[in-house]
Formats: sequence, structure tokens, C-alpha cells
Amino acid sequence: MQPPLIGLTTYNQKNKAGYPISALMHRYIEAVVAAGGTPVLIPTGLGARILRALFDRLDGILFTGGGDVEPRYYGGDAHPEVGGVDQQRDETELELVRLAVQTGKPFLGICRGLQIINVAQGGALYTHVPDQHPGALKHNRDSATEREYLAHGVEVVGESRLASAAGALHFEVNSLHHQGISRLGTGLRPVAYAPDALIEGIELTDHPFGLAVQWHPEWLLNYEHARGLFAAFVHAAARKAG
Repeated sequence: MQPPLIGLTTYNQKNKAGYPISALMHRYIEAVVAAGGTPVLIPTGLGARILRALFDRLDGILFTGGGDVEPRYYGGDAHPEVGGVDQQRDETELELVRLAVQTGKPFLGICRGLQIINVAQGGALYTHVPDQHPGALKHNRDSATEREYLAHGVEVVGESRLASAAGALHFEVNSLHHQGISRLGTGLRPVAYAPDALIEGIELTDHPFGLAVQWHPEWLLNYEHARGLFAAFVHAAARKAG
């Protein structure tokens, strides 16, 4: 059996010469390969017909981390800390979430990925957690130096897909975000929480594998819970493929 094809969402950037490129941190690619998948990068701005043709060929979708989702998509309050907004990326990922939900295609969201999934399902976000979530921990650790730093624990709901994949109900995670879920989207179930009650994991009910986490497991592959998450996702994609 061929390894399942896993589509990874990308962001737009410019190289040193000023030319636009599609980009993605290698850690996501490495995590998919380590779990037995074949990574395929999904550029933005393809147009509906080509995006759907690519989507149909993939066995699973990984919604990666990155900049903030445009607040107008969820009625969010303006905040000076909102940054890295990429309209083409938002449009591409919102459509990919809708397609994955409609077709039952396995998907995994990481950090921004959790947020875009929630928005696509009609949910809302805190535009800046430190100012808007009462009693918030420091979730926005330094992305340059603390990607592997275990910032806080998470409590996982039993009898959940996340609990099964991670193999534990409590473990420590990194934390590299300043936004988070304020209102849960339709059909989504919260399955993990930080000590300040911020939602750290969600699942789409009545779906073969629709799961997202607020932390970055691709930087924690030395831990069984992170390896288990990618392994469960790629296994679900392989089942879908054949």
C-alpha cells in the first residue's frame, strides 16, 4: 500500500530578492514523514476548481500554524497585536475545512489550524488572549527560543479521539500563540483544556478524524503524545485512502 498523501497548508512570504514564495517550516513535513505519510504542500490562491482537484487527490489535510486569521471572518474585536494576516491563506483554508467536513476527509489542525477550523465552523476567537481571557496564562511564549519549552499542562477529556491518539489524559505542551477559541463552532467538541480553562483541543463530532490542538506537537516529537497524534492522523488518512 502506498503511503497516504497528506496536504499541508502553506503561507505566503517573499524571498530575499522580493519575489513571492509559498513557505512552510520543515518540522511539519518531518512529522508527517516520520508518521508514514507523504507530504504535499498546498499553495494559496489556486482558485476553486484547481483547489478542489488537488483536494480530491489528497488523503488527509494538515492545517499548519502561522499568522492570525482575519478578524472579520468571526466578528472579532480589533486589536493592535493582530498580525501576519494573509487573506489568500484564510480563503484557501476556510474552503479546505468546508470540503474536509463535507467529504469526511481526515484532518488535523495545529495552533492557527485549530483557530481556522473553529472559524470555518462559525466559531469565534479571542483576538488577544492576555487581554480578553480572564486569568490567562502566558500562552505567547517566545517563538524564537521556546518552541520546545513545556509551558503548561493540558487536561484531555477521556473517551476522546485525542486521548486515544496521545495515550494520556495529562501531559505538558509548548505554547506559541496569542489567540484562542472564545466561542466554539458548530459540531465541535472541546477535548483539552489549559489550566486557565482556555480550550486547547477540539474534535469534530460525527467525522472519521477531525481533530485540532492549540499547541505545536511537531516540535515535541521526543514525546509519545506528540508522535501518537501524528500517527493516528496518518493512519486515519491511510484508511480513507484505501
